[in-house]
Amino acid sequence: MVYAAFLAYASISANDEDIRKKIIETEGLMDTLVTCLANGSMKVCLASVRCLHSLSRSVQQLRTSFQDHSVWKPLMKLLYNSPEDILTAASSTLCNLLLEFSPSKEPIMESGAVEMLCSLTRRDNPALRLNGIWALMNMAFQAEQKVKSSILVALGTDQLFRLLADPDVNVLMKTLGLLRNLLTTKSVGHIDFIMGVHGKQIMQAIILILEGDHSPEVKEQALCILANVADGDAAKEFIMSNEDVLKKITSYMVHSNVKLQIAATFCISNLIWNEKEGAYERQLRLKELGVQKLLQQLLGTSDPVLFDKVKKALQQFS
Repeated sequence: MVYAAFLAYASISANDEDIRKKIIETEGLMDTLVTCLANGSMKVCLASVRCLHSLSRSVQQLRTSFQDHSVWKPLMKLLYNSPEDILTAASSTLCNLLLEFSPSKEPIMESGAVEMLCSLTRRDNPALRLNGIWALMNMAFQAEQKVKSSILVALGTDQLFRLLADPDVNVLMKTLGLLRNLLTTKSVGHIDFIMGVHGKQIMQAIILILEGDHSPEVKEQALCILANVADGDAAKEFIMSNEDVLKKITSYMVHSNVKLQIAATFCISNLIWNEKEGAYERQLRLKELGVQKLLQQLLGTSDPVLFDKVKKALQQFS
């Protein structure tokens, strides 16, 4: 009876915020769900996790009910030694609990989640690999430098390259998303620090993607990571000192896919931003490669977003 009820709740609340609210406001329900996570049969435990997964799609409930009942504690316990179906559902729920606005994010990180999530990325089951890297991506978003560093150290370069070569494109996209979040602009110091320690491997990874047989969506993510690298101070040199990478960026400026053009132009803009030290020298170097002329040609684009990026980039040239 409890099993059937939880599955029904999971189904009807998956995509409806009002229904989620009504379910959570049902007296005693959250207590029962949390109890069943820890003490229910395997069948009931799985149903309760699936129900919590649907309910965890609510921003409001993540901030209130999920925190009030410390849902993350029994959920974390399930991530050790559970059958794969429970592990898959529990790790999917954890992805939502690690979103930036979730109060559970901090205690989850402090409870050893990084190592556990990295271990999921090494599983044979693609759903577990996906959930592991997705949760790490969410964890890295707007995170402190020590958290970002701990993720890279625990994951390791070899595993990062394995994930970038994963046959499941969803795993690949989330891995690129993780790299992008590790190199976000919360602080330029973050970018320079991460690149100072792992820059060679990160650049190898990006080149691997840009040279591979990947969809425009995948290559767009790789170019966005380069744009983040270009937003650093010392990190810029990883691009400026690599002629092959510079030529790749310029080739994507004239690609048939406008999203790739936008991402490549944004990267150029960050490299030549005239408020940054050494901007004039970088501008001269890119002029030699014909970048300014390419930007002038792109002013004829009919795409408003690309036009705006091109205009801003051209304004940087002294």
